[in-house]
Amino acid sequence: MTGLAVQAEGLGKRYRLGEGGYSTLRDKVGAYLRPRPAHEHEAREVWALRDLDLEIGEGDIVGIVGRNGAGKTTFLKTVARIVRPSTGVVRVRGRVGALLEVGTGFHPELTGRENVFLNGVVLGMSRQEVRRRFDEIVEFAGVERFLDTPLKRYSSGMSLRLAFAVAAHIEPDVVIVDEVLAVGDAEFQRRCLGRMAEFGQEGRTVLFVSHDTGVVGRLCRRAIWLEDGGLRDDGPALDVLDRYLGSVSRGVSRASPPVAPGGPIHAVSLSLVDATGAPLETARRDEALGLRLRFSLLERMPGLDAALYLVDRSGTRIVNENVSDGAGAGRLGGPPGERDVLLTVPPILAAGPYVVGVWIGTPDETFVSAEVLELDLLPLPDDQSEARHGVVRPPVSWHVRTEPFQEGATG
Repeated sequence: MTGLAVQAEGLGKRYRLGEGGYSTLRDKVGAYLRPRPAHEHEAREVWALRDLDLEIGEGDIVGIVGRNGAGKTTFLKTVARIVRPSTGVVRVRGRVGALLEVGTGFHPELTGRENVFLNGVVLGMSRQEVRRRFDEIVEFAGVERFLDTPLKRYSSGMSLRLAFAVAAHIEPDVVIVDEVLAVGDAEFQRRCLGRMAEFGQEGRTVLFVSHDTGVVGRLCRRAIWLEDGGLRDDGPALDVLDRYLGSVSRGVSRASPPVAPGGPIHAVSLSLVDATGAPLETARRDEALGLRLRFSLLERMPGLDAALYLVDRSGTRIVNENVSDGAGAGRLGGPPGERDVLLTVPPILAAGPYVVGVWIGTPDETFVSAEVLELDLLPLPDDQSEARHGVVRPPVSWHVRTEPFQEGATG
C-alpha cells in the first residue's frame, strides 16, 4: 500500500475583504474608536476553503474540477505552501513543483538563461542541479534562440513554456498545475500532458486543475469536485466528471474565461442566442444553437483564429469548429477593435447537459482557452427515451421495403 503524499484535515482559508492594504497610525486609531457592528465584520469575510478533508496517495494523478470560486486554486496554494491555512492543517510529503501562475518566480529584466537559474532556485533546486538539467529544460521549452533575451520581450506562451520546463525538471514528488496550460500552443500542451503522464508512471503525485474536463478524463485516474470551498465528490475520474457535468441546471450558466495576462485579447464573453441574436436561457434539442462570442482585440494579430466547442457529460468533444474553417477566415486578426462572432449549430445534438468552451489564439500561441458556458439541452415533450446511447440525434429518415419470398425460395 502506498503512503500519503497530501493530507488535509479540517482545512480552511478565510480572506477578509478590504483589509491588508497600507494604513497609518491615525487610520488604525480611528478604526478602533469607530467599532463596526458584528454583522458588518461577518460580511467582510469570505471562506475560500472550509472544513476540507482529503487524502491523496503517492503516485495518484488527480484532477480537480469545480466552478470558478470553488476553492481549487486556493487548495493548490495551501499544498504549495504559498498560502497559510486559517484553520486545519495540510501535510505534504516531499518536494513540491508548482506551476500556478505564468511567470511566478521570474524577473522580466533578466534573460531567459538567468531566469532558469533564478526560478530553479526558487523551486528548491541547487545551482548545480539547474546546471545539470539546463540543456533538457531549454530543449523542452523550445526557447533556445531567445535564451539571452530579457524575459519582458517574451510572449506569454514563451514565458509559460520556460516556467513549465523548469517546474517539470526539478524532479518533484508532488506536481501542481493550475490551468496555466491554457495559454500554451497546442503542441506544447501535448508535451506538458505527456510529461505529467510520465510523472504518474514514475510514482510522482500530480494535482491538475483544468476547465477542460476532456483532458482531466484522459489524464487523471481520480477526480475531486470542489464546491463552495468544500468537497462535493471524490472518486474515479470519469464517474465524478459525469456527475459534475450532469449537475448543470436546466438553463444556462456563464463564467468569465481566463485571459492570458498582457495578451492582446480582452473582455471575452460567450452567450447562447436565438435566431434574432437575443440571449436565451433555455434551449431544446430540436432548435439550432446560436453561440455568440465577443471580445476586444488591442493590436493587429495576423493569423488570429477562434474556436468554439461543445463537451458532453462524458468529457467528449462533440463539436469543435474554428472560424478559419468558414467565411470568417483571416478576418479576426485585422485592425484593433471589437469582434463579434456567431456560430450556429444545427439541431443534431441529443438532449442533456453540455459545456461550451472557447479558444482564441494563433498557430503559435493561445490567449484564451476555457470552458465557460454550461447549458442543458431540453428533450422534446414526446421523446420516448433520452437514455438511449448516442451522442447526436440528427434528423434522419427511414425507408423500409418488404418483398414476399419468391415461390419455392424457402423450399
